[in-house]
Amino acid sequence: MKGNDAIAEAAIRAGCSAYFGYPITPQNEIITYMAAHMLKQGRVFIQAESEIAAINMVYGASAAGARAMTSSSSPGISLKQEGISYAAGADIPLVVVNVARGGPGLGSIAPSQSDYFQATRGGGHGDYHSLVLAPKSVQECADLTYLAFDLADQYRIPVIVLLDGVIGQMLEGVVLPPERSLSELPPRDWTVGAMAHRDSRHISSLELVPEQMEAKTRERFLRYETIKTAETRFEALGFDRGPVDLVLVAYGTSARVCLGAKQLAAQAGLTLGLFRPITLWPFPFEALSDHVREGTPVLTVEMSLGQLLEDVRLAVLGKAPVQVLGHCGGVIPTEEEVLAQAKRLIMEKRDQRST
Repeated sequence: MKGNDAIAEAAIRAGCSAYFGYPITPQNEIITYMAAHMLKQGRVFIQAESEIAAINMVYGASAAGARAMTSSSSPGISLKQEGISYAAGADIPLVVVNVARGGPGLGSIAPSQSDYFQATRGGGHGDYHSLVLAPKSVQECADLTYLAFDLADQYRIPVIVLLDGVIGQMLEGVVLPPERSLSELPPRDWTVGAMAHRDSRHISSLELVPEQMEAKTRERFLRYETIKTAETRFEALGFDRGPVDLVLVAYGTSARVCLGAKQLAAQAGLTLGLFRPITLWPFPFEALSDHVREGTPVLTVEMSLGQLLEDVRLAVLGKAPVQVLGHCGGVIPTEEEVLAQAKRLIMEKRDQRST
């Protein structure tokens, strides 16, 4: 399947009962797939009049009890940020898929990873986080989308599945997760439809008393700490045979490129470790720090000009030099380019030792 199709099918199998979207490249296969399959199963599909309308429809459907989802690409996700902030402030679970393209502005329709800041720093106004999952393959498109619905419900939080256009458009084999009946999903006793025992069936992010607003936000941040402890995910390759010459840090398509560079390096007698964050928020700070030895050079590889770099530097906390190999606008780094940069940094380290 294509990555986009795998996302859509996994969402249906996870119990997505309402989808709202608006066309934009390179995520159009998702909305096309949902249009073809949701109505056949008696579920809700609406092509909204805009991205802003779509995210607010997701907000309303989730508040009424649906497992709801939207998808878009970078400029469309920007338009959805106010609605995502509202959902965070109202503790409404929802799933947002961003198949990222080049920016800023309308940019290009080529794949990019320049939405990292937008996804991991909240994206909208106020103090909040969205949980962010970053697949590197079509299989992970299915697995992480399926997981996203459970995490959203468990923590009552927006969950973003962030991938670049390469992952969304590529074809790979995939084992699809089991299909869930809507009747088997966990109850949502907080929704409007389940609030008959209350005087008001009202869900809102508005709180006009400053002290109460602060209390609600602090309670939410306690939930975020639980997420950091329980839901941080990563993959580490090449660290099980002793010290490495250099650590590569990347996610999505860039991580696939780094895996190829790691194999080329082995042929040249160099040992590279590859650390891939799967949750971009919460970022696996402690795990990355544990995999970087004092003084070992670190190279982040990303399809942006140094966004992942900031979290990597925070994780390393000055115990090792961190450099970035970044491209933007749809340019994809190559294995040979990564290897050349890695060799240069390794040689610089060896020269420093010799002097």
